[in-house]
Amino acid sequence: MPRDNKTPLIQKIAKQAFISLKGAAPSANGENNPAEGSQSELISLVTAVRAADLKIAPRKTKAGSGPAGPQNPPVTYMHICETEVFSMGVFLLRTGASIPLHDHPGMNGMLKVLYGKVNVSCFDKLENNLTVGAPLPRFNPPVSACQTASLRRSVLRSVAEYSETSGPCLLTPVRDNLHQIDAIEGPAAFLDILGPPYNPDDGRDCHYYTVLQTVEEEGKTDGKGDEREKQGEKKEQEEMWLLEVPQPEDFWCGGEPYPGPVVSF
Repeated sequence: MPRDNKTPLIQKIAKQAFISLKGAAPSANGENNPAEGSQSELISLVTAVRAADLKIAPRKTKAGSGPAGPQNPPVTYMHICETEVFSMGVFLLRTGASIPLHDHPGMNGMLKVLYGKVNVSCFDKLENNLTVGAPLPRFNPPVSACQTASLRRSVLRSVAEYSETSGPCLLTPVRDNLHQIDAIEGPAAFLDILGPPYNPDDGRDCHYYTVLQTVEEEGKTDGKGDEREKQGEKKEQEEMWLLEVPQPEDFWCGGEPYPGPVVSF
């Protein structure tokens, strides 16, 4: 079969995302898993995409390092397309910018860096957040009684660095579903695919979280820099506590036109 060199890569990605995510089937653990073959094809296509394929020029460090303000949001979004099956767009992060820890309820997703480098910290929520009558850890700062309903047990699943030569970061409804994304060493951009899209009416709203530190953890690392690093390494795969919070005041997302090939169905 001849290779299709005329169709833009982003159109091929969109078509395959629709096929893969539309065919996602619920499994015994509650995940909606795309068929293995169709997901492999999507991963292969996404791995190959570069900023030039979307006609996006990498931002210079100088241009991306100024102070954020009304005209200079820390994060900008370029909308590419959205269907009932998936949404796709590009996030651009200024130097030092972060997308705070947030979730993707009931969604599968892929993040592929187009330029720059990002650090991605992935968390999983754990079942049975609070046991009635069970004592809570002491947190610093303290958690008020009215905040206990917003506490979530979780596990820090992974912390990894991604660049344009990396494969995509994947998330599922129950695996790596919460993550924080930090631009490192300059501005960065990544392609973002989510299926199905956010939709508050269907229970898929975005929630933000902050990681809580217990008094016990603080005591273990107090005044010991090397010990902090060791504890940080050990925290991966260990249980942690998150507190659901409003969208942080220092984070907001602006919009820019998408300059690349038009995606259609």
